[in-house]
Amino acid sequence: MNRQTAMTFSESFAPLRSNFPALAADSLSVAQMTNGEETEVLNFLAARPLHTVFMSSMIRDNGIISPLNRGLFYGCRNAQGQLLGVALIGHATLIEARSAEATEYLARVAQSAPHTHMIMGERERIEEFWSFYAEGGQSQRLMCREILFEQRWPIAVRKEVRGLRQATLDDLEMILPVHAQMAFEESGINPLEVDAEGFRKRCARRIESGRVWVWVEAGRLIFKADIIAETSSCIYLEGIYVNQSERGKGYGLRCLSQLSRSLLMRASSVCLLVNERNLKAHEFYLRAGYKVRSIYDTIFLY
Repeated sequence: MNRQTAMTFSESFAPLRSNFPALAADSLSVAQMTNGEETEVLNFLAARPLHTVFMSSMIRDNGIISPLNRGLFYGCRNAQGQLLGVALIGHATLIEARSAEATEYLARVAQSAPHTHMIMGERERIEEFWSFYAEGGQSQRLMCREILFEQRWPIAVRKEVRGLRQATLDDLEMILPVHAQMAFEESGINPLEVDAEGFRKRCARRIESGRVWVWVEAGRLIFKADIIAETSSCIYLEGIYVNQSERGKGYGLRCLSQLSRSLLMRASSVCLLVNERNLKAHEFYLRAGYKVRSIYDTIFLY
């Protein structure tokens, strides 16, 4: 993760607060959102639940203002006060906008955010956002294109994996290096090297929240999957791992199928992102019954 994440929340985002009060034009304005606006924001994001699950889940879990969000929420409104765009601007910058003008205004605010690690979203929206952000924002270090897969009912029933369970803190030490390696392979940065304490706390918090699933046999991690975001409409999975020595035996397919069936009892769909170059993973998720829904871009910044 970003080398600056050891800073406190207030230290990291004080420049964004002080340098950008509200932007305003004849028809649009942008301002930081505050607690008390949750219902309005969640209703706005609910129009596209598959693509806004990250922000919706953060607000449901933490509220609009929280250090756990690792950033600040901003809203863009028209002259009548209606929301045209919402963005989380910070370590991970995410945006949902209904017009190019709203995207531009939110991008101008994002230019002033310190220590942004990545910008992520649907390809067309990120291309538009980047066209406004690039000139005055941080430089691009790496860009990854990913495929958004989604699973809905019906789903194939496969042989049960009796050992598949929610992780406990006793599993943390075996999960940490696996999760860190996966982050390094995607972003080029090992979070255990740049922010070991913060990374450990975030992994532990996710485990304590019941959002990490594992299959462990004889002290070996066979399968792992993390629930990164969850609403009643959609659950987003990440960090899906099958022990290299156990691949090709159908274990991953059985575990994912079993987990997906369980999660679909409490949400309408399950989704995940896969790097466009990982063709073996594409085949795996298609075999598991997942469907391609969209193309995403993730831009990692210096």
